[in-house]
Amino acid sequence: MDSQELGSAPLMQGPRHQGPPKGSWPRSGKPSGKRNQGWSCWLIVASLVGAFGSSFLYGYNLSVVNAPTQHIKAFYNETWERRLGQPIDPDTLTLLWSVTVSIFAIGGLVGTLLVKLIGKFLGRKHTLLANNLFAVAAALLMTCALWAGAFEMLVVGRFVMGVDGGIALSVLPMYLSEISPKEIRGSLGQVTAIFICIGVFAGQLLGLPELLGQESTWPYLFGVIVIPAVVQLVSLPFLPESPRYLLFEKHDQAGAEKAFQRFLGKEDVSREMEEVLEEGRMQRDIRPVSVWELLRNPCVRWQVLTVVVTMACYQLCGLNAIWFYTDSIFGKAGVPPENIPYITLSTGGIETLASIFSGLVIERLGRRPLLIGGFGLMTLFFGILTVTLTLQDRASWIPYLSIFCILAIIASFCSGPGGIPFILTGEFFQQSQRPAAFIVAGTVNWLSNFAVGLLFPFIQKSLHTYCFLVFAAICFTGALYLYFVLPETKNRTHAEISQAFAGRNKASPPEGKTDSAVTDNKPSEQPDAGPSSTPDKQVKNGIV
Repeated sequence: MDSQELGSAPLMQGPRHQGPPKGSWPRSGKPSGKRNQGWSCWLIVASLVGAFGSSFLYGYNLSVVNAPTQHIKAFYNETWERRLGQPIDPDTLTLLWSVTVSIFAIGGLVGTLLVKLIGKFLGRKHTLLANNLFAVAAALLMTCALWAGAFEMLVVGRFVMGVDGGIALSVLPMYLSEISPKEIRGSLGQVTAIFICIGVFAGQLLGLPELLGQESTWPYLFGVIVIPAVVQLVSLPFLPESPRYLLFEKHDQAGAEKAFQRFLGKEDVSREMEEVLEEGRMQRDIRPVSVWELLRNPCVRWQVLTVVVTMACYQLCGLNAIWFYTDSIFGKAGVPPENIPYITLSTGGIETLASIFSGLVIERLGRRPLLIGGFGLMTLFFGILTVTLTLQDRASWIPYLSIFCILAIIASFCSGPGGIPFILTGEFFQQSQRPAAFIVAGTVNWLSNFAVGLLFPFIQKSLHTYCFLVFAAICFTGALYLYFVLPETKNRTHAEISQAFAGRNKASPPEGKTDSAVTDNKPSEQPDAGPSSTPDKQVKNGIV
């Protein structure tokens, strides 16, 4: 629907609400007199419950298959021999295992593409709730595969779990971005990355032989998935829906105000409502745009490109390749093979601590320094790691330097590039564009994830230790692009972020044409808008 077709239609269905001039939104309750920039109880609960049932499961499923690898392969071989009367061919077993691991990314891509369809009808909160059904189904399939004697159940379960991850990594950052005030938007968004790291660490910990990493207990590693899903199912219904979703897509202004009051823990939400209404006045079209419309929109061209670059670098920066060399490097350093799984836990601990550090400083330092600095440090340590791996037999202390480089690369990644791309996707786009933007970001994320899993064995076989130079080049390219293109988004509204990109996009954003009522401190006359009023006139008159 173009602007001409919208010329005789109101921006929202139902009763029209006369938007007040800037600063005149009617206050509810007593004025606070002071901006409440802290974390309210409900914001904390929403972020913890949402992340525990969503991004935690994504991280957990990234690492949980590593510990029982040999037991699962033995299960595949036994099942094959029982059915066909002969052992499975080694190449077939390798292919079957590769499919088991990589199909998680295919499921993630499918889940990402389902986000807009499901979210249109269910909203943010109820999409997260419904997504738990995928997690429970996947857990049952993978847990019962051994007892049923069907390895196909494990493969299908990994695919279904990927669908859960694809939906979660799109909807959760969107939900957290829309419920948080701009002063803590980055810290709240970083909760997604923190719980991914905690999930990875939990998968490593539970996979130890003393816990669930034994031949008889490995199916329970997948049964654990039910716990976060059930916790979210019983907790999330008590939390409000996204205020922006309620206002823009459900046209429930009273509900949006109540949601803000509950999330922010205060009665006076006039400033937050004013910011949301300002965003609404700047939108020509309230309906969610399609991916194709988003890609064709010249006003967000560089925002889309920046999201694609950051998401591609997020997956292609080589962190997954680090795990390929971890065991051999620890062995070269003199760590006994039976102790390597315990030493590997240190990498999960470093991930978690670095992501927590990023969440604590992101509102002080900003997004730019953490992203550019993270990719820059990864470039440096990848270069040093290439040298140490090439010369590791020359001196006894060199493997220890390799271990330091591995930990430094992990810390550099989790302190910035590991979570900020999800935050930027929520900050760059207005309400009607956000679902399509997360579909684009998620598609790039999962395709890049699949490409790394598919191509890295060939890269490693051809280049050996020099394969890390490829990842160093990717990290350097990402840091260079972000240095010249990315504006700082800390503590900025959507209008300010769009204006920062306006010169590069070489296209006037709608804000520049429709925000006269907002930028002018003087109240303008607001005649009643009849059915023939154009969207521009309605916007100038403050009608949302």
